[in-house]
Amino acid sequence: MKILIVLTSHDQLGDTGRKTGFWLEELAAPYYAFKDAGADIVLTSPRGGKPPLDPKSNEPANQTEATHRFEADAEATAALATTVPLAGVSHDGFDAVFYPGGHGPLWDLAEDADSRRLIETTLGAGKPVALVCHAPGVLRHVTAEDGAPLVRGRKVTGFTNSEEEGVQLTTVVPFLVEDELRRLGGEYSKDADWQPYVVADGLLITGQNPASSGPAAKRLLERLAQG
Repeated sequence: MKILIVLTSHDQLGDTGRKTGFWLEELAAPYYAFKDAGADIVLTSPRGGKPPLDPKSNEPANQTEATHRFEADAEATAALATTVPLAGVSHDGFDAVFYPGGHGPLWDLAEDADSRRLIETTLGAGKPVALVCHAPGVLRHVTAEDGAPLVRGRKVTGFTNSEEEGVQLTTVVPFLVEDELRRLGGEYSKDADWQPYVVADGLLITGQNPASSGPAAKRLLERLAQG
């Protein structure tokens, strides 16, 4: 079993002067769900190399057992420092694709043609794709085989408007994930803010927030086990 994890390369939080990137828990929890299940993992990002970490995700209040394990894991940190460029990656040789969130993906992966191609061809090959927190926003330009938005008529979730309000970034992000998924015709649902919530619709799996990253990874493994 081989799983591709796609990370952002974007590190600027709009015009605030603050840094952003990927959310550590949303990488670490799935990474170990996959690793402990015996999977081989490859990390990729648009620019390759070391992707930017959202500094807030490494503050004590946001650290977890998985983040501590990741930061103490020489193999994991080496893989993170040397992600392969997304342009050279395809679904060939992988069984599934996973997208961690953080705010960064809203700026780069949501507009990235290579990311769009990867998602469309992975699903087209009958392989599952999972995205958590802000990463479901990456689906905004992804289309189904008939050219309609991929999420139209499909059950999805993602970072809620009220969660974005909670971190005071509704006027900073380029778009709100919940609003965008609804605009595209997705059958959007959610749980209470910050509670784990995962939705699966066929090969597409989405998680609401950081707490949903581990459960989304487990749902992806269950989907793979079904064949």
